[in-house]
Amino acid sequence: MACLTQQFVGLKCPPISTTRLVNPSNYHHQSKQKPKIVVQAAAVVANAQTRERLKLKEMFEDAYERCRTTPMEGVAFTVDDFHSALEKYDFDSEVGTKVKGTVFSVDANGALVDITAKSSAYLPLREASLHTIRHVEEAGIFPGLREEFVVVGENEADDSLVLSLRSIQYDLAWERCRQLQAEDVVIKGKVVGANKGGVVALVEGLRGFVPFSQISTKSTAEELLEKELPLKFVEVDEEQSRLVLSNRKAMADSQAQLGIGSVVLGTVQSLKPYGAFIDIGGINGLLHVSQISHDRVSDIATVLQPGDTLKVMILSHDRERGRVSLSTKKLEPTPGDMIRNPKLVFEKAEEMAQTFRQRIAQAEAMARADMLRFQPESGLTLNSDGILGPLTSELPEDGLDLSEIPPADDL
Repeated sequence: MACLTQQFVGLKCPPISTTRLVNPSNYHHQSKQKPKIVVQAAAVVANAQTRERLKLKEMFEDAYERCRTTPMEGVAFTVDDFHSALEKYDFDSEVGTKVKGTVFSVDANGALVDITAKSSAYLPLREASLHTIRHVEEAGIFPGLREEFVVVGENEADDSLVLSLRSIQYDLAWERCRQLQAEDVVIKGKVVGANKGGVVALVEGLRGFVPFSQISTKSTAEELLEKELPLKFVEVDEEQSRLVLSNRKAMADSQAQLGIGSVVLGTVQSLKPYGAFIDIGGINGLLHVSQISHDRVSDIATVLQPGDTLKVMILSHDRERGRVSLSTKKLEPTPGDMIRNPKLVFEKAEEMAQTFRQRIAQAEAMARADMLRFQPESGLTLNSDGILGPLTSELPEDGLDLSEIPPADDL
């Protein structure tokens, strides 16, 4: 009827499909067959896994039984062989032997060290450093550090060895002191103790003795405690454990660098009726009361106080006795400025010192020239620049007039 209607209105009917229709009864039959196949496959896999587990179980049980009853069956390396190998390859553990080891644990009392021996070794805190420390980490000892140690004992409780780094550092410190003595260098030492004969100073981690006769300052032992002193070696004897030092020798060496007429910065250390002691970079110099000002100073305390910083000029130094003489008098632009206006004195210090040095050089040159006047046979004279040369007509026959040379007190 539908096709007739379509033809009636002029439309074409679609061709009838030749596709084979599925019988509903067959469809239901196929859907019932699939679950049965899946179940059978799962059963096969489960059975295989079960057999594998049973096989592994049997293997473990067999291995357990063999380990329990005959543990060494089939093993070529016996326990006796193991101990023999340890004895063969173990190192000499006598006291004084040096061994390589690796730190693998640290605690408040020291560090455990693996030295590839039958048992681990222990580094006590007291043997970790030549210096006093509260924890091994202060000496740079951490897990993983590989270092050379020396055997210093054995712990009878567990047969473990006692190691030391301090002993190695001790030997190196003495070697370093011998080298520094040979080089005659100035080193710094911290004062850590005192007795009736002198003070004790730490040098390269060792305790050295500085006699009072070898200390350049007049400071007491209590005043020197915890201070650093420039020192030189007098005696280095490791066998007798004698390390003697000198502050005076170090000061004399430093004073050699101080030129006469040079201006240095100093600090007033103490006042005495005859003058003031000035610290000029670790060297103790005396500013005599007569060298403070051209004007008379009746009371030093009215001009200077301990702790004051000032500029002073080097007048002289005695290297043997370790003494340096200083002056502010030579730095005064006009007499009395050190009392009335010390700030101006310090501002003009370098300028006044330069003038002083020039006058000294001129006076020395004129004195040498005048001496040559009495020795014409030498054939030498000084030119206008103060340089020694052949005798010329520049030198007057009657010599030089020395009346222009200022008195020594004004230099």
